[in-house]
Amino acid sequence: MRTRSMLLTVLVCAVVAPPAGADEAALLEEARQVAAAMPPKLLSVLQEEINRGGPEEAIAVCKEKAPAMARAASEETGWAIRRVSLKNRNPNAVPDDFERAVLEDFDRLAAAGADPKTLEKAQTVVVDGVPTYRYMKALPTQELCLNCHGKPEEMSDAVVARLEELYPDDRGTGYEVGQIRGAITIKKPL
Repeated sequence: MRTRSMLLTVLVCAVVAPPAGADEAALLEEARQVAAAMPPKLLSVLQEEINRGGPEEAIAVCKEKAPAMARAASEETGWAIRRVSLKNRNPNAVPDDFERAVLEDFDRLAAAGADPKTLEKAQTVVVDGVPTYRYMKALPTQELCLNCHGKPEEMSDAVVARLEELYPDDRGTGYEVGQIRGAITIKKPL
């Protein structure tokens, strides 16, 4: 509990009010729209690849296409977009301190009965001396995700082999439907 208190103290110190002229409600709405756009596109591409070559071939979608989709969406929207997880598979999906604290809070809230689909966090913080609007939305595990993120003993041998090949330090398994797999995280300097 002491660690959580210290962490919250650190976060509180870094929180700032939005700059004059920044419309917090408009920022939140824009952030929600940006964050909501990518997951359905990714799930569609994943499902197409699963239908074409099986779950083991769809792993490349999350490894290569998802980051490319996030980069393209970032360029299009002006928001820095990525996915993060406390149990990351991709080494680029390691959360920063802000993201880690939010993900841990999401897990606590879900354990207390909150619906993971509703969990989000929006806050203006200072990043490298610049007021920055940050938004995170929990990504609950869906049935489709279990093909590669479920319990290893329930995954196909082909999926397990492909994961070992592409992600030797994989930590992204063992999930059940509804558990928080991670979050989409976006930010924009103000």
